[in-house]
Amino acid sequence: MRIRAARWADKDLVAALIADALHPTPLAAWLVPDPQQRRQVLTDVAAIWVEHAMFFGDIHLTDDHTAAAVGFHRYRPIPPPGHYRIRLTDAAGDHADRFDLLDSLLSTKQPTEPHYHLAFLAVRPDAQKTGRGTALLTHHRSRLDRIDLPAWTTVSSGGEHLLARYGYTPRPAITLPDGPTLQPMRRNAHYSSTTPNTTDPVDNRWQDLHA
Repeated sequence: MRIRAARWADKDLVAALIADALHPTPLAAWLVPDPQQRRQVLTDVAAIWVEHAMFFGDIHLTDDHTAAAVGFHRYRPIPPPGHYRIRLTDAAGDHADRFDLLDSLLSTKQPTEPHYHLAFLAVRPDAQKTGRGTALLTHHRSRLDRIDLPAWTTVSSGGEHLLARYGYTPRPAITLPDGPTLQPMRRNAHYSSTTPNTTDPVDNRWQDLHA
């Protein structure tokens, strides 16, 4: 399948795709306990980071708009999204404190050296286990090999098996208060790996909401 760089006109589509992928997960339930508000809050918060990636990272999308990868170029320090505190409060309302806590916990694990941050990998639920996650990660790996820098990501517990096939190794886990466990992972520069199987046991994993 064809993978292309996302355009500005795609940003709302990508934000909705991320929210769709996250919605059924324990992390989503922890971030937004109210099921009536959950999808809209997730979409609105994801939209902040998708827009930010347009300026300070990159977004790649399958041509059928069913899967996307969002990353940040942390080759040097980058600023937070403009007016982030106000925008997060507007997007998340009473749930903003949960997103703040997630940001804080993830920032304690984030590398300070130059690196590429894979912030989101999302496959729409009705397109999971069809090879789209594999295609995006293979594309991601080839780009990492060209820039020759370490990479960082965070996955829900269980997602580390898929990322390990692309050179990522686990770091100390993060357990959210009364919530799920998240697994930070690092990929070293100069990593060389063989082509993985094309059938993923888990074809979609939500990466963290922190950039």
